[in-house]
Amino acid sequence: MSTKVAGLAKKDGYKNIRVYLQGLPAWVKAENLIYASKGNIEKGNIVLIDLRSPEKAAKNRIARAVSIPYDTLDDRLEDIPKKAPIVVYSDSSEEAADAVEDLRDEGFKKVALVPGNFSGWVKSGGKTTSGPVVTEINWTRKLGKGEISKEDFLKAVNGSDLEAVILDVRTTDEAGEGGFKNAITVPLDQVGSRLADIPKDKKVYAHCTTGARAEMAAQELKKNGYKAFFLVANIECKGNECTIED
Repeated sequence: MSTKVAGLAKKDGYKNIRVYLQGLPAWVKAENLIYASKGNIEKGNIVLIDLRSPEKAAKNRIARAVSIPYDTLDDRLEDIPKKAPIVVYSDSSEEAADAVEDLRDEGFKKVALVPGNFSGWVKSGGKTTSGPVVTEINWTRKLGKGEISKEDFLKAVNGSDLEAVILDVRTTDEAGEGGFKNAITVPLDQVGSRLADIPKDKKVYAHCTTGARAEMAAQELKKNGYKAFFLVANIECKGNECTIED
């Protein structure tokens, strides 16, 4: 999405514009912290972890939070789904950042913080609750509207689903570093003007590096009568060798 936003900024007269092309995956790979949005904390398909003491959590906590005090985190790692997006918070920024580092070291790919920790949540007007703490994690992967599963996407990649095509909506530079061998490459900002290059008689599975641009492409295609879907996953390609981490 950054390239599209940069283009809009340029049209509005801004001149000193830069795009961090590698985006969120590169930021996380460099071990930087990320923060969850308020909407995702409230309603997203996440595991929200309260790192404070059970006593503090019982008195007041973010709604939906599971109580896993930081000093017990190592003992609870097996209870946390590896593929789940994790959001943590505490009363201490240092403790919350340590928890993120610990979880990433254990192989958790999607770990974020509550902006401002618990006090920041309260100041923002976020919903809280009290009473006996919840310690059991119940999480299942849910596909969003228009989202395609990794399994179905791979059927199109390996050619077993002849009714679907792969649409790569990354930039030309990104695609030049590698991509799926049978993909049609149409950068996101060209989708609307290059509909003739995209088969309308097949299902179209759009992908980018994370899923944000793919979702926008799918929405544009649906407006034009396509059966379009998008993949939410981290994708890295070197030549025709691509890894998909959902």
